Amino acid sequence: MNIHPRPFDHPDAVKLNAQVQLEYAERYGDEGDVTPLDPSMFRPPNGLYLLAYDALDRPVATGGWRAQDRNDLGYSDGDAELKRMFVIPEGRGNGLARRILAALEDDARAAGRTRMVLETGTRQPEAIALYTSSGYSPCEKFGHYRTYESSRCYAKPLR
Repeated sequence: MNIHPRPFDHPDAVKLNAQVQLEYAERYGDEGDVTPLDPSMFRPPNGLYLLAYDALDRPVATGGWRAQDRNDLGYSDGDAELKRMFVIPEGRGNGLARRILAALEDDARAAGRTRMVLETGTRQPEAIALYTSSGYSPCEKFGHYRTYESSRCYAKPLR
């Protein structure tokens, strides 16, 4: 597997984003994650978006981070927010999510961010297991879904 930085609006990113949105919609019975995102949010040094490719150069996983600072959505100064962590079903169980997560944490740390945060939901037990086994702890809710009962927020210090 090869992991490469790509713009959030790269055709492969758009393709996998559509897949993850379908999975969210199936799991939660809604339209998917409607958090407003813009490609500029993932441009270094204020973010990064990664795509993993298999041996046949097919996109199989994504993940990104974007800078956040204290605001009315509950973020804190120095936050780096994980977004769109996703591995296609055929690629799961190979450690791709952990590799992408580690690369994103390293990049956010190098960019001066002090805490990695993420929001997931109760219908994503695999995501919760990944994050808690990677050193993330529950934190005060933030972001677009902070008022939803199914929302779960986690944080990990980067320093």
